[in-house]
Amino acid sequence: MNTLLSFQNLTLGYDRLPAVQQLSTEIAKGSLTAIVGPNGAGKSTLLKGVMGALAPLEGRVSINGFSESDIAYLPQQSQIDWHFPISVVDLVAMGLWREMGAFGRLGRTKSARVKEAMAVVGLTGFEKRLIGSLSGGQMQRALFARLLLQDSQLVLLDEPFTAIDSATMADLVAVIDGWHRQGRTVMAVLHDYQTVNTHFPQTLMLARELVAHGPTAMVLTTDNQLLASRMCEACAETPHVCGKVIT
Repeated sequence: MNTLLSFQNLTLGYDRLPAVQQLSTEIAKGSLTAIVGPNGAGKSTLLKGVMGALAPLEGRVSINGFSESDIAYLPQQSQIDWHFPISVVDLVAMGLWREMGAFGRLGRTKSARVKEAMAVVGLTGFEKRLIGSLSGGQMQRALFARLLLQDSQLVLLDEPFTAIDSATMADLVAVIDGWHRQGRTVMAVLHDYQTVNTHFPQTLMLARELVAHGPTAMVLTTDNQLLASRMCEACAETPHVCGKVIT
């Protein structure tokens, strides 16, 4: 396996309280991986650790071949300020920030790339709309267009299909499939196991600790799902054990 990411006894958390504990596994280059588990399992926390937004309490994340700044990240919609006065085209163009810098101009070539990315996700004609006027599905399309422009080898998606319609989901799945065919590595936090089974060949199941990681059919078993639920329930009932402070 050509490893892109390696988690080595990784523990992540907040205020020195673990949310992901002693995770050791590897993500293959070019893989398409769903991250699943009950609420409170540490799924979003793991993505933040990969990005470098959250420093390990113990262990490490090793990235092979590129830096954290080269990672494309889609946050949950609840983390986005929908009232910020920015147009759709300006939001999408932020995907070119690494190329342009803070004060760069789009120019004809980059403007064409922005237009193309918006067309791919079905947002042609929305350029001048303010993001606050968008539906949930339209906002997600705009964020995917921004990711397309980032042109990153590792794409992290935190709940990409929450609160969107079926047509939008189909279009965004097509974008993800395109990344996979191009050999990019995609990791997505998901809740719908049918979607995982249909579209994601690899699955990593968390319950603060690793439950299973491998081919989706082998991970999404009833036994593993029950185990993950029991592990998270046990942590909720005995936080003094599961949330042991790292010193």
